[in-house]
Amino acid sequence: MPSVLIRASLLHCQQIDPSSQNARAAGPENSLMRYFSCFVILLLSFGAILGNDNWPQFRGPSGDGISDSKNLPIRWSEGQNIRWKTAIHDKGWSSPVIWGDQIWLTTAHSVCEEKTFIQVDFYAVCVDRRNGSILHDLKLLTQENPAFCHPYNSYATPTPAVEKGRVYVHFGSHGTYCLDTSSGRVQWERRDLICNHFRGPASSPILFGDLVILTFDGFDVQYLVALDKKNGKTVWKKDRNIDYPKDLNGDLKKAYSTPSILDLAGDKQLISPSAESTIAYNPLNGKELWRISHGGMNEAAKPVFGHKLIFLTSGHTGNLLAVQQGCKGRLTKENVQWKRSGGVPTRPSLLLVDDFIFMVSDNAIASCLEAKTGKQVWQERLGGAFSASPIYAAGNIYLLDESEKEGKTHVIAAGPAYKVIAVNKLDSGCMASPTVAGDELFLRTRTHLYCISEQR
Repeated sequence: MPSVLIRASLLHCQQIDPSSQNARAAGPENSLMRYFSCFVILLLSFGAILGNDNWPQFRGPSGDGISDSKNLPIRWSEGQNIRWKTAIHDKGWSSPVIWGDQIWLTTAHSVCEEKTFIQVDFYAVCVDRRNGSILHDLKLLTQENPAFCHPYNSYATPTPAVEKGRVYVHFGSHGTYCLDTSSGRVQWERRDLICNHFRGPASSPILFGDLVILTFDGFDVQYLVALDKKNGKTVWKKDRNIDYPKDLNGDLKKAYSTPSILDLAGDKQLISPSAESTIAYNPLNGKELWRISHGGMNEAAKPVFGHKLIFLTSGHTGNLLAVQQGCKGRLTKENVQWKRSGGVPTRPSLLLVDDFIFMVSDNAIASCLEAKTGKQVWQERLGGAFSASPIYAAGNIYLLDESEKEGKTHVIAAGPAYKVIAVNKLDSGCMASPTVAGDELFLRTRTHLYCISEQR
């Protein structure tokens, strides 16, 4: 689409050649205005190119899995529409983030003896978007006798956040690093933010203004912290202070969610799900604005917003709630517009597209609901298992399974009728969520990073 706009604007310029009879008749002022109009069109055209060229955080520019790409590929295989394929060493489930020609992700090398981790090396990897070559492969930390990480998880599951000149790499309580994107040099680090993840880290950082906001919902302690992007110093820290049921096992207090920013007419709210409750904070100072109790643990799905509602999941209790926006204090069931169970994900996040919510559960049940009412529109079983969060682009939903031997991406129409557009296969499945830049799709499987684009 951007190339079409450029061609159209160049055609427009050719049509107003100042040497033409019409241009001379119109006079120099009119010609100047026409050239100015042409220049504006070109600027808008280049804006269309650059507008969706970055994917700076987990779930994309708006944090909701929505891409404005118009020509994303819908069919591929190991032999079709693969622009490049690059092996990523060791193990990491973090999703790739993109700024310009750089793609950043993390990985970790574990040394085990008798099924016990005795050492972990933590890495940040930068890949050249143009050709898939490795630009940086940076070992940031070696940790002896690390805390346990479940084999289903990884030590490098949190997705980085990137902006011009800097990338923020997070390994949960193992450490947080700010790197210069050109040199790869560490600008600052924090290794004093501690919790017992119990089964490994997963919550991703988000950027808000001058802040890097991190989530630590552990077995032992649960809190959020905001760091100054320039130097890594703590700006605010907020304990969850959740009223857990008496004698609740610490395993039921942990969560892995990444917060979302809700903008209510300029009033910003940091919506942060956890075990048992979801809490909204003022992102500038950590002041609590409201909370709602919904039960559950292992919550990982990111909230989405629309139709004056906040859509939340509750982790292992399997509920989806539509909470009214603009409420304050301790919310009750009166503030919940609707609630559903069945087919609700624990790990994959939701997609809100126009009037519909699309989701895929951990055990492969894909569903479409009416956003305003929660009424089920359709539900289908896909087979396999899912951890990656879906994305939307140009009328289609992309759902990635996690198979070790043959990973499938189901491309379905984003509408009220279940329609399969394509089912694409690669050599392995995805624990990481997909990323989009321009009209290119980037998939991180268990072993490789792929750049997928239509071959024209």
